[in-house]
Amino acid sequence: MNRIAGSIRNRLSLRSPQAESLEILAVLADTLSLQKNADLAAELEKVKGLYPTCSDFERTFPSLCFALATGVGKTRLMGAFITYLYLSKEHPELLRPGTEPHCLQQAHRRFLQHYQSQVCLSGIGEFVHRRPRIITGDNYEEVRQGELFKYEVHINIFNIGKINAEIRGDRSPRIKTIKECLGDSYFNYLTGLDDLVLLMDESHHYRANRGMEVINELNPVVGLELTATPQVERSGGAVEI
Repeated sequence: MNRIAGSIRNRLSLRSPQAESLEILAVLADTLSLQKNADLAAELEKVKGLYPTCSDFERTFPSLCFALATGVGKTRLMGAFITYLYLSKEHPELLRPGTEPHCLQQAHRRFLQHYQSQVCLSGIGEFVHRRPRIITGDNYEEVRQGELFKYEVHINIFNIGKINAEIRGDRSPRIKTIKECLGDSYFNYLTGLDDLVLLMDESHHYRANRGMEVINELNPVVGLELTATPQVERSGGAVEI
């Protein structure tokens, strides 16, 4: 484990499964190009050379799944991931999608409570005076361009299911509507970022066809999936992921 990852492990008092996951991220962050539209086949070969159990990203960008048992502390681990990427790679834009309104509210409340109480970033001195900006489907329209650039780290929490529902209703999703303060839609603003990282909590939910399409459209430099259920239900039964 490198110096930065080791420091984060100690400062966040990570458990063994969390520390192991952070170490894997640290290794792969030094191995992958972490650039948009990278050669997917070449990136996959890099990962397979280190972790042969990874046989396919199953997305149009490099995506890595961390399977952790319920109760291990995935929210805290996401805080560790955010901190590591900020301190080592300077990737300050992170998007965390929700699957449907109830799950989104729970995920947002849990992460925000942990964030406000410093549970997920406790001991990270770099964030004491440079606290990340939490942006959600409820407040992104209130965020002005000037305010965006006041923060070095932006954590976006959005509802992929809601975007899908608006598309199915033959409506243009609000997030894809042009905003004067940005000169584009917020969705296009996100897809245009060259440092966007996608965190997928309970990632087995993001396997439906349209959900996959929306996530692929975002085109992040890397996806970090976390789940206690590394399988998806399909017509033929459960399929391991």
